[in-house]
Amino acid sequence: MKQDSPITRRKSRQIMVGNVPVGGDAPIAVQSMTNTNTCDVEATVGQITALQEAGADIVRVSVPSMDAAEAFGKIRERVSLPLVADIHFDYKIALRVAELGVDCLRINPGNIGRDDRVSAVISAARDGNIPIRIGVNAGSLEKSLQRKYGEPTADALVESAMRHIDILDRHDFQDFKVSLKASEVFMTVDAYRKIAQQIEQPLHLGITEAGGLRSGTVKSSIGLGMLLMDGIGDTIRVSLAADPVQEIKVGFDILKSLRLRSRGINFIACPSCSRQNFDVIQTMNDLEARLEDVNDSLDVAIIGCIVNGPGEAKVADLGLTGGSPKNLFYMAGKPNQKLDNATLTDDLERLIREEVARRKEQEESIIARSDN
Repeated sequence: MKQDSPITRRKSRQIMVGNVPVGGDAPIAVQSMTNTNTCDVEATVGQITALQEAGADIVRVSVPSMDAAEAFGKIRERVSLPLVADIHFDYKIALRVAELGVDCLRINPGNIGRDDRVSAVISAARDGNIPIRIGVNAGSLEKSLQRKYGEPTADALVESAMRHIDILDRHDFQDFKVSLKASEVFMTVDAYRKIAQQIEQPLHLGITEAGGLRSGTVKSSIGLGMLLMDGIGDTIRVSLAADPVQEIKVGFDILKSLRLRSRGINFIACPSCSRQNFDVIQTMNDLEARLEDVNDSLDVAIIGCIVNGPGEAKVADLGLTGGSPKNLFYMAGKPNQKLDNATLTDDLERLIREEVARRKEQEESIIARSDN
């Protein structure tokens, strides 16, 4: 039942955020932002480490003061992930984090002030091979655009972005990416679609201030999904009022559902009904919690009865069909063995991990043969 993704991605200029390519034919990068006090180095390093373990490609860190900039330098020394410094207005902070090894500057050139300050930041970025992220937000549009449009609109977001882009163009600086975020899905989608036709630079997707874990996940999935289906988007951030680790998980789930990128197990599970021969919901909850450390791509079907179970199991890498007195486990589309309810979760975890190990061993063997 697997189908290749029909999505044709927009061709964009590729930039490097540390060692992570963004744009071009690079995989769509998944990122998040720390919500710790940046001056609390231990807490921030701990959160970045947790994000890295969850699969984050890039992490953004707010740097609101010069004290935070100095703390950023200490953080930079202790983590390996590419770091984006989130800076507003103060060009001196941008210059300092550039010295301390930042991988990308999130700073809008139009907000820095005098042209000599803009020139200083762009020169530092150019000298350090540091890209810039232009980030336009519906909640902080320029007053002149608020007067012109009356309220945030997609056209206002695009015009704001183009003002900042024009400044970079005048300085012949092209290594930048752009985001145009609103909390309203249709406005955000419209803005990205419009700017995608006007520039070649990569686009950072997000629905800003999307909400809590459930509502924000739904809103982000719809908005980002619409754009990704159009082929628009080179890096994504799911903004949730929740643990940032959840943003990474949701981001990968969005990309996985569109077959744009795969990380971890893709579970196919029924919602359960009175036909189920084992507790599907509890089994799924247990498996997801136990197998969070598995990063390998694998389709696993967990179906509670024989109505849809065999069909799903036959097209998955591994599958389970509920049955009485025992459940039937499939491997590579074929019945493999029967599993008892009493030890079902333990048995499934063991079988899944064995399959992951077998595939890794097979890959290593292929690589070894090719090296010889």
